[in-house]
Amino acid sequence: MQHKHTTLRRARLALLIGAFGTLGAAGAAHADISVGVILSLTGPAASLGKPAENTVRLWPSEIAGQKLKLIVLNDNSDPTEAAKAASKLINEDKVDVIVGPSLTPPSIAAMEVAGRNATPIIALGGGNAIIEPQEGPRKWAFKMAAPEALSVEKVVEHMAAHKVKNAAVIAVTTSYGEGFLKAFSAQAPGKGITLSAVERIGAQDISATSQVIKVLAAKPDAVYIMSFGTPGATPHIELVKRGYKGLIYQTHGIANADFLRVGGKEVDGAYLAVAPVLVAEQLPAQNPVKAPAMEYVTKYESQNGPGTRSQFGSTAWTALNWLQAAAPVALKNAQPGTPQFRQALRDALEGMHEVASPEGVFNMSPGNHNGLDGRGQVMARIVSGKWTLDQDAK
Repeated sequence: MQHKHTTLRRARLALLIGAFGTLGAAGAAHADISVGVILSLTGPAASLGKPAENTVRLWPSEIAGQKLKLIVLNDNSDPTEAAKAASKLINEDKVDVIVGPSLTPPSIAAMEVAGRNATPIIALGGGNAIIEPQEGPRKWAFKMAAPEALSVEKVVEHMAAHKVKNAAVIAVTTSYGEGFLKAFSAQAPGKGITLSAVERIGAQDISATSQVIKVLAAKPDAVYIMSFGTPGATPHIELVKRGYKGLIYQTHGIANADFLRVGGKEVDGAYLAVAPVLVAEQLPAQNPVKAPAMEYVTKYESQNGPGTRSQFGSTAWTALNWLQAAAPVALKNAQPGTPQFRQALRDALEGMHEVASPEGVFNMSPGNHNGLDGRGQVMARIVSGKWTLDQDAK
């Protein structure tokens, strides 16, 4: 029974997309572009992985005239499981590219496996440690979430505009939280903001009482919570219940409907720098992200209901946009299922120019495997349980 449970947990879900009923039968194996997808469908990051799974269901049956074969595995929000999934996809399923995992630590684990096996990986995790420094296995890794420095820059500017002089941080004890803390610690002094307290919280902690008590003792003008998914709601709710009246900021790691559901009215008023897709309808008409963001939101919410969009679904759509841009270039040099195609696909991803998606506009280079600029972040606020573009932010 234990073996059966473990096998299920590792997601021999093998969602060869035909199982979704949307992609039809695959053609000859040598003609398919084979994509392995690793997502956190269970565990602390399930609220991130499930929207991505729903998005993959919306992918087309072909890319660049080639049949698309997808194999989706669950890493249970665990780096060890992610590494095992990557190894299976590469060695057994012979995929051309990996998309995922959902979180930064599993993405790093999968990246190590993919890079050692000369297989490109489009990570959905947010931390820059996935792609930096650009050497060794990381030469095969790409990720689309905004770099911590770009996201933090928006927040620091917002704090300065709202006369914040000292701020406290509650950071999740992963590379994701550490990356944001490092960026904030570097940028805040330049805007005259003192870091008055730093507290850590585990992703699976069910209470944040001790951390919040210590933060409140520092009397900060603002609190910046650096976490992801529904775990990001725990310290936020505690702050509000204990009467904190200052500004509360979150990272783009909580940009999904489950966070709003779990946080309820307590998270109203929170600010975050986030991908434009979250407020797609509110973007100016001339914004280059508006059209692709609205295309995705319309497709996704027509299947999953109004208000169900999330940044973690849109990253999976951005991965599709990247493959649609890179695959035609790679196919000029090699056929899917070969080492030459994997190399050509890596090179084509690295050469992408002005590729617009719901996450922003991407320009890659050998030294930059993220490629996002300021067009990939807006300041948003939670108002009455909805994502709202902050019109006063820069």
